[in-house]
Amino acid sequence: MAKYLAQIVVMGMQVVGRAFTRALRQEFAASKVAAEARGRAGTESAAVSSLSGISLQEAQQILNVSKLTPEEIQKNYEHLFKVNDKGLGGSFYLQSKVVRAKERLDQEMEIQSKTHKPKEETTQT
Repeated sequence: MAKYLAQIVVMGMQVVGRAFTRALRQEFAASKVAAEARGRAGTESAAVSSLSGISLQEAQQILNVSKLTPEEIQKNYEHLFKVNDKGLGGSFYLQSKVVRAKERLDQEMEIQSKTHKPKEETTQT
């Protein structure tokens, strides 16, 4: 009886081990595909975030924008910059965060425009 129980336990562990290994390989493959899909734009964006010290998400939150449209970014930037003017009782720290956020979003829009131009050119020819 103990022998059969041990065999069942060993067999169950083998099945679970194989399933785990298969799932791990699938996850690695999916991760690799996703990384390739992000491509150069994702790498460039991460590098800019590292250099500027502010992430894209943080910059969007500071300027209260959900989509990267130049008009909305400029409008919110001007409003927040004026509101936080030190001469009007605002905070220089907050004003500098607003400037850094706009710079970061401008850099992201530039990166996106670079990555979308080659695709558009290839579809036109």
